Parts: sequence; structure tokens; C-alpha cells
Amino acid sequence: MKNKIQRQLEIRKIIQKGNVHSQDELLVELKRRGFDLTQATLSRDLKVLQVAKVPHPVKGYVYTIPENGLTEKHSAEHINRINYLADGFQDLQFSGNLAVLKTVPGYASSIAAVIDTASPWEILGTVAGDDTILIIQREGISKNDLTEALFKIMPKLKDKL
Repeated sequence: MKNKIQRQLEIRKIIQKGNVHSQDELLVELKRRGFDLTQATLSRDLKVLQVAKVPHPVKGYVYTIPENGLTEKHSAEHINRINYLADGFQDLQFSGNLAVLKTVPGYASSIAAVIDTASPWEILGTVAGDDTILIIQREGISKNDLTEALFKIMPKLKDKL
């Protein structure tokens, strides 16, 4: 039996592809992937994940998950500032559901603020010092899931990891 976190991660992956237009369709796909759940459980998961329906030119409506991180409201200047902050990154280590991100002195609080503002689903929160950020992951989130969430927030980190 697969757990709640695995199920919710799978829901996110399915919806992010942009082709799901009903709970029934999503439920069938989840069952095909080995998840045994009811429509009521799926409804609760969709609420937790803040899933919404948006207009689609062909299917009428499709499910979407609000993109964490950067949105259209962020200017090119803002994106450049975030990419500049990525230059302060030095190292990322993991222990259980914690990650420690090391930075150049003075960068940690700014990088943590960017992460917290983006509020990715995979991250419960951060605590920052001068050159270290403690990242608290949700239970069941893999190292890869966390690094992918960080890449969405700060794409330039891909060059550093």
C-alpha cells in the first residue's frame, strides 16, 4: 500500500502534465499506477494540494496546481536578483526530512526568504542564519523532490548541484 505523501506527489505529477479534466479521470489514472483510494480521499487530497480547475481550449476545464516559485508577476529584474542569489550557494546536505543549505556569508537569509515566499509544497519552512539554511521537508519527500522544488524557485542552482 502506498502512503499519502506518495499519493499526493503522484497527483501533482499527473496534474502538472495538464491533461486531467475530472476527478474520475484522475482516480482511474491513480488506480492504474497502483494507488487504492476513494473519491472522498481524492477530494481531500485535491483540497490540500490547492488544485483548481482552469479553462482549456479543447477539454473545457482541466485541473491545475498553483505553481510555486516564480509567476508572471515577477519582473525580469526580480528574476535576475534571484539568479544572483544562487551565486551564493555552496552546498546541500540531507539528514532525514531535514536539509542544510550552505551559502556564502550574508546570503542565507535572502535565499531562505525567496524559498519561503515561493512556499513550495515539498518544504514546510526554513530557518536561516548568516551562511546556513535549515530546510524542513514534508515527511516522505525525497532528496530529488526537494532539489527539483529548489530548481523551480532558483533555476540557476542546477548549475551548482
